[in-house]
Amino acid sequence: MNTANAAGFPILSLLTFLPLVGAVLIGFVRGDEATVASNARWAALWTTLAVFVISLLLWVQFVERADWMPGYGITYSMGVDGISVLFVLLSTLLMPICILASWDAIRIRVREYMIAFLVLETMMVGMFSALDFVVFYVFFEGVLIPMYLIIGVWGGPRRVYAALKFFLYTLAGSLLMLLALLAMWYVAGTTDIPTLLHTSFPPAMQTWLFVAFLASFAVKVPMWPVHTWLPDAHVEAPTAGSVILAGVLLKMGAYGFLRFSVPMLPIASQHLAPLIYALSVIAVVYTAFVAFAQTDMKKLIAYSSVAHMGVVTIGIFTFNVQGIDGALFQMLSHGIVSAALFLCVGVVYDRMHTRDIARYGGLGDRMPKYALTFMLFTMASIGLPGTSGFVGEFLVLVGAFKVSFWLSLLGSLGMILGAVYALWLYRRIIFGTITRDDLRSILDMSPREIGVFVPLALLTLWMGVYPSSFTVFFDATVGAMVEHHQAALAGAGVRFAGIAPWIAP
Repeated sequence: MNTANAAGFPILSLLTFLPLVGAVLIGFVRGDEATVASNARWAALWTTLAVFVISLLLWVQFVERADWMPGYGITYSMGVDGISVLFVLLSTLLMPICILASWDAIRIRVREYMIAFLVLETMMVGMFSALDFVVFYVFFEGVLIPMYLIIGVWGGPRRVYAALKFFLYTLAGSLLMLLALLAMWYVAGTTDIPTLLHTSFPPAMQTWLFVAFLASFAVKVPMWPVHTWLPDAHVEAPTAGSVILAGVLLKMGAYGFLRFSVPMLPIASQHLAPLIYALSVIAVVYTAFVAFAQTDMKKLIAYSSVAHMGVVTIGIFTFNVQGIDGALFQMLSHGIVSAALFLCVGVVYDRMHTRDIARYGGLGDRMPKYALTFMLFTMASIGLPGTSGFVGEFLVLVGAFKVSFWLSLLGSLGMILGAVYALWLYRRIIFGTITRDDLRSILDMSPREIGVFVPLALLTLWMGVYPSSFTVFFDATVGAMVEHHQAALAGAGVRFAGIAPWIAP
């Protein structure tokens, strides 16, 4: 077996599988129910904190390779570049926050709950670190199992329905990706991702491969019209489950577009970009109106996630540096801000056990710390300058403007409509006069809850004030991707002038 990496130590494998070690240790915890629950919580927290601290070493890039099935061109290959490293860090950051957010909220089967989250962390880190298509596929599909259990066991009244819908939607799309994987292996003789990036697939084959990838990644994003599983999953999932769904799992589809569809299938990506634009604009506009009609806080935020991810897919398929940079920045921002918004819902749900918007009002008088926290993340969600939400959307709109004025205009509607329903939600929850007796005794955030929000708030402001400290990581990778895309189109005789073919003169 041959192994190699930048530091001589398999740090990526350690990061990927350390949560499994923690899960095994939790499985051996014995004692009465209260003792087991307490030890499981602390073991999960310390494990996820250790993984996060180790992940900070990934500011330096690492690569690991080991023979797995060399006769079939399949290797255990792990690595991070300027794109994947930030998503690994996002995953490892959100996991201890999820454990803290679940500290008092989860009281049944606590040990199994913590094990499910640690297994989920292994799958997420492994997926973002994989440099072999088979390894990627294993982790990509492996995410479904712990998330299915988290929703189906610890979710709301309709948890079984929501979990099955989530599982079936995502699995059905991924089966087509498996067929695409086999077809690419047949042509290239390997599943090594760097090799596949430099393999020229026939144009006709690229179209079919792109459609297969689209079926899988569009469900994960999710894009309209295959987004209907997301609101149900969010409503029924426990708070920490919604945090991971919005913060990390939705990024898996967009990451797939960036890692496979655009660089490996440049001709098909260019020709089918109008389809992506159309679906993305519909997602931005349609789901914004649907969000405004919701009466459940979680459902409103879930639909807003579909709209924000529509902006991301517009940016990815602009094929220019500004658009892709903006898409990546928006993915990171949305991962932090949407996670924080679901945590905000969880704070009041833990106290009142309802997410009905009409059930609240006037919380600003009783919960000033909560009101300030909720305001910060609401402002970031609508793209207020100085917050992380503004930078990503602005860059995407700049990139979209290079493609088409109308694409940029329609995409910008998401910012306007998003401000309408987000501010409406904030007004209904925070302002006004308390009219219900049980709200008069509601308590403000505890020190543990404040500790959950502090890192997210600092990151939201840091990304908004000093965005170049994040874009510097993926600028070089994005620049190389755009150059590769243009060179591939030029080599195939496809016209590329910075505008999509559907509006070319």
